Amino acid sequence: MSTRTTVGPTGWAIFAGSVLAIVGGMNVIYGLTAIFKDEVLTSVGGRLIVTDLTTFGWVLLIFGCFQLLAGAGLFSAQEWARWTAVVLAGLNALVNVGAITLFPIWTLLIVALDIIVIYQLTARWARADAAGYVGEYETLDDVGASPTSARDQMTRQRTGL
Repeated sequence: MSTRTTVGPTGWAIFAGSVLAIVGGMNVIYGLTAIFKDEVLTSVGGRLIVTDLTTFGWVLLIFGCFQLLAGAGLFSAQEWARWTAVVLAGLNALVNVGAITLFPIWTLLIVALDIIVIYQLTARWARADAAGYVGEYETLDDVGASPTSARDQMTRQRTGL
């Protein structure tokens, strides 16, 4: 029986990295928008409120860059990226809950995606080789059967069926 030790990202890590990279890119865009268009006028209860968003823009820009870096780390199955992504997705979900009255559907979608990312990175993290297989392998010579039965045996071993 031979085992492979090559490590690569699994499908769920790729999914989590993709979602995190997309959300990070959007946060970078929102941050740049808040930096360049930093004064917002709001009318509340008959009063005019002028809000400066420069600090908020810089925070979003830096946060989005961290999300992009964590997403890139997930593509290469880095352990630091896993836990960084969990923390960043949790923070992103908490911050977006504050905007639920402004954009209810969008906020619920972002929070749901963040929760899915957290779940996939905590419950489904598995070491995999470059081909996407997880665990130990037997070579075809060790199995002593046709390629089809060897593949079926490997599938049963991976899925536990």
